[in-house]
Amino acid sequence: MAFSAKIEGNELVIRLPLNEKPERSASGKTLVVASTRGNKETDCVVQGKKVIIGLNAYIPVK
Repeated sequence: MAFSAKIEGNELVIRLPLNEKPERSASGKTLVVASTRGNKETDCVVQGKKVIIGLNAYIPVK
């Protein structure tokens, strides 16, 4: 799943597509609605180093 990240002023802006259907997490406790699927390097640079993003967006299982 492709995502984008950019720096706007003093904010890191991340755009990450939602899953078409939430997927159960490995633990089964949540439903993942969007994920980078691990840590990913971006083109964003802070203090001369590329920013790495690892992001999971989820909802609880009822």
